[in-house]
Amino acid sequence: MTYAGEFVRLEVEDGIGTIRLDRPPMNPLSVQVQEEIRAAAQAAGGSSDVAAVVVYGGEKVFAAGADIKEMQAMSYVDMVERSVPLQSSITAVAQIRKPTVAAVTGYALGGGCELALACDFRVAGDNAKLGQPEIQLGIIPGAGGTQRLSRLVGPAKAKEIIFSGRFVPADEALAIGLVDQVVPSGEVYATAVAWMRSFVGGPAYALRAAKEAIDRGLESDLDTGLEIVRRAGAGEGDVRGSLTAWRNPSTCWSSTCRGSRPARSSPRCSVPARAGSATTRSARSSPPAAASSGR
Repeated sequence: MTYAGEFVRLEVEDGIGTIRLDRPPMNPLSVQVQEEIRAAAQAAGGSSDVAAVVVYGGEKVFAAGADIKEMQAMSYVDMVERSVPLQSSITAVAQIRKPTVAAVTGYALGGGCELALACDFRVAGDNAKLGQPEIQLGIIPGAGGTQRLSRLVGPAKAKEIIFSGRFVPADEALAIGLVDQVVPSGEVYATAVAWMRSFVGGPAYALRAAKEAIDRGLESDLDTGLEIVRRAGAGEGDVRGSLTAWRNPSTCWSSTCRGSRPARSSPRCSVPARAGSATTRSARSSPPAAASSGR
């Protein structure tokens, strides 16, 4: 399944779906763009051909925030009524039940930063600048920035960023945990794709359950979080496959192969067999290393 809107499209290749924003030069998040992001996210989440998702704004900019010209034409009532669809369009990305990464080049500001925050991971170019400058317009982040940013970097740092409205450069974003990797700007998309490729052919149901347990657990107390884990469990096929791999480390256990071929013999097999196997030791898949990455 693919999706093609006027400014947002879903491209699928080798199990990886790319939600591509394409409204140059700055990818402002107009009402139409918001609705197209929602449609693309739902298409990616509902497609069995998509194992993981990259959200990408292009080589020069991720998304520089709201469409100011469109906002100027709105009354206060219009803006209040639009706030719910705005939140839900970004939340649609957060609700994709698969691994997601934002590939951030250039500016990711306002709603653009909130879109990046809605992903599981963020790979940033060394030219990236992230921020929530809404305070300078006399408003606050309306699509999850006050909530997701504080959960990611802590309440004090989130308040400092939001209260000041300043732009956070890539190196600082990495240091405070706002992004997960920083790479040369020309390598952002390739790095994000390589990371997501490590999930293609992997235990889809277990990944989905783990993501749900972590995300929902953040909103709960410990006991409730543990109950979420108990109920989520993992997919039967994934459990059987992983146990098979433990008994036979030369066999691929992914949901694609299900023990039908040796590990790593298919380009869609990215989940290796048990550690220590001579067959797979050198082929183990892992998130790509970057010179300036790591927390």
